[in-house]
Amino acid sequence: MKRWIIFVFMALYLAFSSVAYADAVKSRAMVKNIHWLGHDTFKITVDKTIYIDPFKIKSKDTADIVLITHGHHDHCSPEDIGKITGPKTLIITPQSCAEKISGNIKVVKREDNLDINGITIEVVPAYNVNKQYHPRSADGVGYIFDIKGIKIYHAGDTDRIPEMKGFRKINIALLPVSGKYVMTAEEAVLAALDIKPDIAIPMHYGAIIGSISDAQRFSEGLKGKVEVVILSQE
Repeated sequence: MKRWIIFVFMALYLAFSSVAYADAVKSRAMVKNIHWLGHDTFKITVDKTIYIDPFKIKSKDTADIVLITHGHHDHCSPEDIGKITGPKTLIITPQSCAEKISGNIKVVKREDNLDINGITIEVVPAYNVNKQYHPRSADGVGYIFDIKGIKIYHAGDTDRIPEMKGFRKINIALLPVSGKYVMTAEEAVLAALDIKPDIAIPMHYGAIIGSISDAQRFSEGLKGKVEVVILSQE
């Protein structure tokens, strides 16, 4: 009987380990399609072109989907949004940015769920807990979106918030690390441990506030716990 129990336990362990390994391999492959353009700005190129919080865009492009997290000028920049908007571009944004821009706009709020041509998007909270740059009463959001079975979480401008513990099966987490307006590197480490992604990528440094040292402290804090990839700015 004991041998049978041990056999079942080992079989389950190997099965779960194989799934976790496969997910990690897929996550690493997806990172190649994630381009950090500085600050909180990312371009993701898998079938469709997705931009998140376009700011200081260097060249014109045409996005299929643009995700805006809130209305602050370094996340909701009408000039930069215009550089990547074409006739069919869908701009997904909370109301605080929608009122500043034009185009094909879908206004969202926390807890909304969308399906855009097979790309599922969950709108999640983003706010401060110990400062007032991004109050909970405002409409700032983050996004969890699924591309080809890989779930990517862009946190937006946020602190470590309780909701993060409820996020499930996040493959790649894009987390702010600069402090002051958002989490510090040390707080972002704790947030990553709450979320448990396959890979964490630091952001929100090197432009308005923060430096590469914040990203490096974040990486050191997660060593042996969560894989961290520090992207080079493109």
